Amino acid sequence: MAPETALDVEFVRAQFPALSEPVLRDHAFFENAGGSYTCRYVLWRLNRFYRERKMQPYSPYSPSLEAGAEMDEARTRLARAMGVNNHEVSFGPSTSQNTYVLAQAFRDWLEPGDAIIVTNQDHEANSGPWRRLADAGIEVREWKIDPETGHLGINGLRALMDDGVRLVCFPHCSNIVGEINPVARITKLVHEAGAFACVDGVSYAPHGLPNVRKLGADIYMFSTYKTYGPHQGVLVMSEDLGMALPNQGHYFNNRHLHKRFTPAGPDHAQVAACAGIADYIDALYKHHSPAGRDATGRAEQVHAWMRSRESTLMQPILDYLAAKNSVRLIGPSVARDRAPTIAIQTATRAEELVEPLAAHGVMVGGGDFYANRTLEALGIAPDHGVLRISFVHYTDENEVDRLIDALDAVL
Repeated sequence: MAPETALDVEFVRAQFPALSEPVLRDHAFFENAGGSYTCRYVLWRLNRFYRERKMQPYSPYSPSLEAGAEMDEARTRLARAMGVNNHEVSFGPSTSQNTYVLAQAFRDWLEPGDAIIVTNQDHEANSGPWRRLADAGIEVREWKIDPETGHLGINGLRALMDDGVRLVCFPHCSNIVGEINPVARITKLVHEAGAFACVDGVSYAPHGLPNVRKLGADIYMFSTYKTYGPHQGVLVMSEDLGMALPNQGHYFNNRHLHKRFTPAGPDHAQVAACAGIADYIDALYKHHSPAGRDATGRAEQVHAWMRSRESTLMQPILDYLAAKNSVRLIGPSVARDRAPTIAIQTATRAEELVEPLAAHGVMVGGGDFYANRTLEALGIAPDHGVLRISFVHYTDENEVDRLIDALDAVL
């Protein structure tokens, strides 16, 4: 979907209280891939829940009923934004935990000799739990990245596919490489082979919630603390697959898809506060467009605006880094092909550059970012790491200028 207008950055930034806090006002935040600032709607809902509704939900008195209704609202509205049914969305304490639980379900469901495919482009959360299935006799095949570019070529997947493959796990985009993988094309190939597709969307979802139905993913996961909300993991799973896998929750919740992969009780307040993410999407849409669309259409349009805004900000950074001989830019040098999560290999150990950049008022990350397999495949020692620059649509042009000036001084 093409953007119809540019985002009103002043309005956008006004939705994030952190950007006006005195302690943060003089700092440019470029480590959003580790967690974004929280929008005011989430903060408001979280505060209200703890003040007015902090009790077991769904009991027949108004504060408890309101607590349960708000939790249901969060699941329903996020589901609509992503084009899926509300019972296909469940919450867990983190995406890492959700993946671990899901892997246990597949361990009990798959037969010895069945095969799964993982990549070495993933964060360890969408790699390690799946690789452990080898202990149960499941064949684990690795879809490898190009060691120079980090690109995950679809021909590499084709070479691994056969009738024995039951599941393919891959990222929407890597938290190191940043390249946006063609999810719909990959899922089509996976389904044609009779397998299921599990997509890690943690590094992509902050740049716009995707229409999961259009992507064709059987499983799509992301973390709400990176999509302007509290620290929760969202698991989207198609009903057919979700009800076929062994229940991982309490036996009496076996009939309820959104409870089958949540062994522990949900964090009521944080789940309820996730409705604020949908509030933010709707607020952006209402401010920028008079045209009426359903919840899925509104989310798709906001997604397009976010991507357009980020691409405009990203290209000068990519151009600067690509022209600098002292660093190696990981992933594409063209903004339209990637998310604004930009990793560079430097001569100096990456973590040693974070403090000098902070002295210039620029907050970035340095390290391995739980992507050791990716770094090793790229020929980078994990203990040397990469310097990671990551931002989202609320970043402004002045902050980008400040980043480039700081990099010029420190590198």
